Amino acid sequence: MGLSVCVPHSCPCGEAVDAWGQHAFVCKQASGRTQRHHALNDIVARSFASAAIPVLKEPSGVYRNSIKRPDGIKLVPWQSGRAVAWDVTIVTTLADSYLPASSALAASAAEAAATRKEAKYADMPALFLFQPIAVKTLGPINESAVDFLCELGRRISVKTNDERQTAFLF
Repeated sequence: MGLSVCVPHSCPCGEAVDAWGQHAFVCKQASGRTQRHHALNDIVARSFASAAIPVLKEPSGVYRNSIKRPDGIKLVPWQSGRAVAWDVTIVTTLADSYLPASSALAASAAEAAATRKEAKYADMPALFLFQPIAVKTLGPINESAVDFLCELGRRISVKTNDERQTAFLF
């Protein structure tokens, strides 16, 4: 529509914010960045609760001698006798680092972020399956997270007898 979304100003990080406000999506100091992350993590945790599956958010002690921790773990086995651990991330195609790939292939930013999360948690203890959940600010979700969320939605549907649960989750 061509309308400005904010008044141009200086961000606390020192960068200039234009009338489009796109800097807020990529700034490490933007409060909305953390809020989007926590909101998505809450959705995943509440979805497990809807399926009567106990989870622990922001668990400590998954790794010994490390401050690294996933956003949540499922407290009972999910697949092959192993519990699932997840970590969410919100990415934006507006970041300079994602622009070349995102302009050529849809969802590439989400897939790249998921790959980085997998590398970060590659040394996770074997009793956990790791599931990255990477969501682009403007839409797509990484492919393995779509499969994971579909399965979670299916399990909620079994518990609630409502086949629409997967659609609600998305």
